[in-house]
Amino acid sequence: MQKLLQVDFQFNGPFGDEMSAALEGIAHSINNEPGMIWKIWTESEKNKLGGGVYLFKDETSAQNYLEMHSTRLSEMGITDIRGVIFDINDNLTQINLGPTQ
Repeated sequence: MQKLLQVDFQFNGPFGDEMSAALEGIAHSINNEPGMIWKIWTESEKNKLGGGVYLFKDETSAQNYLEMHSTRLSEMGITDIRGVIFDINDNLTQINLGPTQ
């Protein structure tokens, strides 16, 4: 069963185009993570937050990624990492045209 992973953390930047340039290599590497289907990158310069929403093929893949990513973020000096794995209600998501694949 597919799982949605939401991650966010305090982040002081860079944001926008600078973030894109700085993290492009990481973005490409995420495509090679086992079980990863897609990621939406999130950022809030106003609230000093970074993160993402991911769709994984199963809970094991989501959990393994969360553990690896939390370690990577910690090594970058990022703290207060929040990660939650959610089930997806396909029926309601389809009504609202949400991506599930």
